Amino acid sequence: MEEKPEGRRPGERLLAIRVLAMPADTNPSGDVFGGWLMSQADIAGSIVAYEVARGRVATVAVNSFRFLRPVLVGDLVSCYAEIQRIGSTSISVGVEVFVERERIPDQVIRVAEASVTYVAIDELGNPRAVPGQPTRC
Repeated sequence: MEEKPEGRRPGERLLAIRVLAMPADTNPSGDVFGGWLMSQADIAGSIVAYEVARGRVATVAVNSFRFLRPVLVGDLVSCYAEIQRIGSTSISVGVEVFVERERIPDQVIRVAEASVTYVAIDELGNPRAVPGQPTRC
């Protein structure tokens, strides 16, 4: 049985997304775009933030993003996310990105790491309190 999202705590790493790098994700030279990888990391982080916020979130800052190794067409990309900090309206998430490469069986390669901050928002797009967090006066 899966743990309820509100039970997530800082430091608990979650496999948030897995996707295959495809030829459409590359430039004319065949290199996977860095922006594509950043997008996958942002999606992964937002899934965890959404669970914590119990609703809609928006990316407000990419605090850091490091590309460590290239991603190749055919790589299975896995993004693991963990809560770094929960504020009154914001949630900072760390994301680590790994690939499994068909040309190198049984090897997992760490290709990127990021820290992204999201803000919980209401139906009008205004910041709202993260459930269970004290509000500032």
